[in-house]
Amino acid sequence: MDIEVKMPDIGVDEVEVIEILVELNEKVQIEQGLIAVEGEKTSMEIPSPISGVVKKIYIEIGDKIQTSSIIMLFDAHDNSVNINKNIQDVPKLEKKILKQDIFLKSKKNIPIHATPVVRRLARNLNIELCDIIGTGPKNRILKEDIELYKKNLKINTILESNNIDLNHDISFEIEEIELSYLQKAIGNNLHKNWNDIPHVTQFDEVDITILEKFRQKYNCEKRNEKNEISKITILVFIIKIVAYALEKFPIFNSSLNKNNTKIILKKYINIGVAIDVNNELFVPVLKDVNKKNIQQLSDELIFISEKTRKKNLNTSDMTKGCFTISNLGGIGGGWFSPIINAPEVAILGISKSNIKPLWNGKEFSPSLMLPLSLSYDHRVINGAYAARFITFIGKLLSDIHFLVM
Repeated sequence: MDIEVKMPDIGVDEVEVIEILVELNEKVQIEQGLIAVEGEKTSMEIPSPISGVVKKIYIEIGDKIQTSSIIMLFDAHDNSVNINKNIQDVPKLEKKILKQDIFLKSKKNIPIHATPVVRRLARNLNIELCDIIGTGPKNRILKEDIELYKKNLKINTILESNNIDLNHDISFEIEEIELSYLQKAIGNNLHKNWNDIPHVTQFDEVDITILEKFRQKYNCEKRNEKNEISKITILVFIIKIVAYALEKFPIFNSSLNKNNTKIILKKYINIGVAIDVNNELFVPVLKDVNKKNIQQLSDELIFISEKTRKKNLNTSDMTKGCFTISNLGGIGGGWFSPIINAPEVAILGISKSNIKPLWNGKEFSPSLMLPLSLSYDHRVINGAYAARFITFIGKLLSDIHFLVM
């Protein structure tokens, strides 16, 4: 049976709810505290007139309520008899509580602002309220303040038992490092791009087992032919595949005009590759990627990477990019949300590949899985198009034979 629990007459026209002592679906017994309220100079708990389960709570902390205001809805127990009688008895109980002054003095003669339930909790824990800083309205001490104090007290006890002096054994020294000119420029650009572009990131994971076997076989054969170590990496294949995908999905090879009113489709495909050098980020651009084969791209990537590490890049090496790839595979970690390099409209993040069990229809087989993170400008590209783009890239990475189709 549903019963509305109302605010009893406690001799005050209006009070403020300062604490809710029960939660939804909580079983409550008769005379158990429901809420704590505060008048001009008093604080008190409002006990439950019945036993039951809390179905709804109509009030919030800070609400002003009056006599007969509905505060909760109970699913009353079958044995909750004489409900009206219990409700009528509440005012008598509350008028006695009303005499309790919230500003009781502590042993240190300091005014304490706390509800009766908080005072009772402090007494049970043998804690002096004057030692606690209240974080509630009007510096009121809350139950959370007591729990935090108790936790800190326990930590201090452990430290003291191990002869650890917080004032001497722990150092709080700091050091300030000035950002370089390049770090400031890159930081400002990233901040602007993040604020100006509505980013959405699409995540995927691709099986590159076949591709990795082919890469290793190719490197081995090249090494045997020329008696030198080939340095073709997975990244080179990704660059080539992304270039092919940009031809199939030209909206990713675009940018917005200055007024954000037109989409500019580019007829060339230049791909930037983010390279970290001593905690400084550079994005050299490989030009006409779609017109070069894997070996040519590998040689060019090696050349531009070495040029980047020596900080010999010129302006032409870092401009006219159409799409950027950020590769963290050599460092580790999983998926991430790369920031778009404006005026481009998308960026692909590559993470470290790992061996995982993959179901092939009959059994689980060990497979080399590569995490991909595609961030795109939602003003230009919709989610369905982005999903198709990254799925297409995944298809080519899983079987490079699709490149010739």
